[in-house]
Amino acid sequence: MTPGNGAASGCPVRFGSPDLVDPTLYSSGEAYHVWRELRAQERLQWQQVDEERGFWSVVKYADADLVLRDTGLFTSERGTLLELLGTDDPAGGQQLAVTDPPLHTQRQARLKRALTIKAVDRQREMIRPLVAELLAPLGDGGVVDFADAMLAMPMWVTGTMMGLPREDWAWLTRITTMCIAADDPEFQDRGGKEATLNRAHLELFGYFQDVIDHRRRHLGDDLLSALLSTRFEGRTMSPGEVISNCYSLLLGANVTTPHAPTFVMAEFVDSGVLTDWAAHPELNESAYAEALRWASPVNHVMRYATADTVVRGTPVAAGEAVVVWLGSANRDEEVFARSETFDIRRRPNKHLAFGIGPHYCVGHSVARVTLGILFQELLGTYQDFEAAGKPERLISTFASGYKHVPITARRRAR
Repeated sequence: MTPGNGAASGCPVRFGSPDLVDPTLYSSGEAYHVWRELRAQERLQWQQVDEERGFWSVVKYADADLVLRDTGLFTSERGTLLELLGTDDPAGGQQLAVTDPPLHTQRQARLKRALTIKAVDRQREMIRPLVAELLAPLGDGGVVDFADAMLAMPMWVTGTMMGLPREDWAWLTRITTMCIAADDPEFQDRGGKEATLNRAHLELFGYFQDVIDHRRRHLGDDLLSALLSTRFEGRTMSPGEVISNCYSLLLGANVTTPHAPTFVMAEFVDSGVLTDWAAHPELNESAYAEALRWASPVNHVMRYATADTVVRGTPVAAGEAVVVWLGSANRDEEVFARSETFDIRRRPNKHLAFGIGPHYCVGHSVARVTLGILFQELLGTYQDFEAAGKPERLISTFASGYKHVPITARRRAR
């Protein structure tokens, strides 16, 4: 899409300006400097991607709040990821992430009941031994890739809650990472990004087709059964809708949960933060909330304007794409005092790591409980954390995180 009347009144990208579509901008950490400059501007910035496509960048907290709350004016049904810019998402109207209210609200209701804090609290005794098992290699004294363990964690937890076979978890972790980081050579097929995404989607959707065929005949007390038995408009979801939402749940878990702890370990292992946190377990909740703000694991979400409107003094034309950079909004100086400081005592902390509005992450309760248990087990069982190599960032425009964080640690004396 070429810019409408809005682009002329906004701040078009200058020649030589950083390319916000370039995934290495985020893996290098340069995005934080770019976002700081954009937040200082009085209007939105337009980026022309090619002759046909472009988008507005939303970098301020208040503007992000506006765009994400108003689903009537900013629709998610055409797609929510930059990689789909200019191409309508085929899952629009079926997958929760790309369905607007009121249909979104109806479909989400049963799943939300299954994932309330009280419901997830009952899963604590299931989650804790899984987390302890993942962390156990730290006690051997050798080098452990903490990021590798954290990338596996959401599949261990969500896979258990969905009733997926344990022997499939490692493969599911790999295939879902391919979906969110197809630009990263470590997770990319020889055919390149498009081939990687095609393969990952084909294999993942085929896998869930087989699982769903079996589970439909053997319903249980698990998340997959909740999806299969959810009724709206007098019917249950079609197989395609169930598969699409399984995909959404797994990707959401695999993006949100692992990267808050890996950011902490990668960036603060030698700073005294972990020692302070371990000495004050009563701060665990505010501390992992700050880790979520700092990491902002979901890097961006996209919406399309359904009518001509104005955001931050900038006319946005109907049909134009608007990209909300959550990592920038979570460091907005007008909302977060000392926004560039990691503060485990930060309160209040109204971060947008889970989004806001109708599309607030449906799995937020699972993520919070899991992270709470993780840091309890990590800091209560181990100490003397040290870096054992250079951390490596994941190369992705969508997921903000680390793929390798080599460390050593020592088990605490009982």
